[in-house]
Amino acid sequence: MRVLFIGDIFGRPGRECIEHYLPQLRQEQAIDVVVANGENAAGGLGITPDILEMLKKHGIQAFTFGNHTWRKKAFVKGIEKFDCVARPANYPEGTPGVGSTIVTLPNGLKLGVINLIGRVYMEPFDCPFEVADREVDYMSEETNCILVDMHAEATSEKVSMGWFLDGKCSAVVGTHTHIQTADNRVLPNGTAYITDVGMTGPQDSCIGVKKELIVEKFVTGMPTSFEVSNDRPGIRAVVIDIDETTGKARSIERISKDFVNF
Repeated sequence: MRVLFIGDIFGRPGRECIEHYLPQLRQEQAIDVVVANGENAAGGLGITPDILEMLKKHGIQAFTFGNHTWRKKAFVKGIEKFDCVARPANYPEGTPGVGSTIVTLPNGLKLGVINLIGRVYMEPFDCPFEVADREVDYMSEETNCILVDMHAEATSEKVSMGWFLDGKCSAVVGTHTHIQTADNRVLPNGTAYITDVGMTGPQDSCIGVKKELIVEKFVTGMPTSFEVSNDRPGIRAVVIDIDETTGKARSIERISKDFVNF
């Protein structure tokens, strides 16, 4: 099973990358399943049901989220109707939505997708490690091909989750910081890992926002409005090759491609 995981889709430039490049990428890489982090797809903060439907039409089969999950009221009300969505599983009990989802392929093979959110420099959610154990055990009853999105700020917390789940799932991929890291590898017990997949959107920016605005904020210390950049859109993703029999990863490769125009 070849899985494409797309890093945080940021605003319109990120959505346009999906529209114009995803079909080609699927063909080039012989992709079976596409999963993406969608928490920044609407103007860089949150997602709407309409945007999620549009991204589905362009080939994304499952979505993970993070700390911006609830930025759009329409999605808070509409999340229950999307069985392709996994919001962080360690949100408090009673939170709308679910923390995992399953993609079933035409040949009957299944990919389990689990979403977690970190606690270091984030809000005090339930322990992601305890929840990861529970969710992976539950998912293992359906499939041994399991991908975990660890949406977290601290690299140490993400790396620790990778080691914690090594051999228990097929892949642990990090999201949230929007900068693709170069530490992709298959851990000793067969779990593919990367600290951050990166951001799909404007690469000549400060993690998606117009760079001039963020530089001004750092230089002056004064507040400024955030606007989505349109400069040098690009896709950041990983391709994970999973042995369907064992659930172990054979490889994880980074995708990094920018566009002058579409």
